[in-house]
Amino acid sequence: MSESLHSDKLPRGEEPQIRVMAMPADTNASGDIFGGWLMSQVDIAGSIAAYRRARGRIVTIAVNEFRFINPVYVGDLVSLYSRVIHVGNTSIRVMIEGFAERSRGTDECDRVAEAEITYVAIDEQGKPRPVGDSA
Repeated sequence: MSESLHSDKLPRGEEPQIRVMAMPADTNASGDIFGGWLMSQVDIAGSIAAYRRARGRIVTIAVNEFRFINPVYVGDLVSLYSRVIHVGNTSIRVMIEGFAERSRGTDECDRVAEAEITYVAIDEQGKPRPVGDSA
């Protein structure tokens, strides 16, 4: 992911698409935060950027890349940042980076994930539409 921030500090001057606290209900049978929970949060964050760019309904069509970098623990505040990195005729590719704040109140954190996801803009019938058209 050549466009990654590759930093363990929250991006300065950027607001996360979402922030969510990892809770005990988000754990797997071993008591660790379930990877699928983090993937879901990443997809939500990416879809917000894609929806805004498409100015309407979008669907996830591909997870081009997903990297789990560090574990997420119960009580971590996970901040997910996303940005559009490519726009095609009907598709939008989004880069998402996740950070876990383990000691809230500081900007020190651990990068926990990075992903690149492709979304497609769709119309009211669920058919692909040009990105510039509103649904």
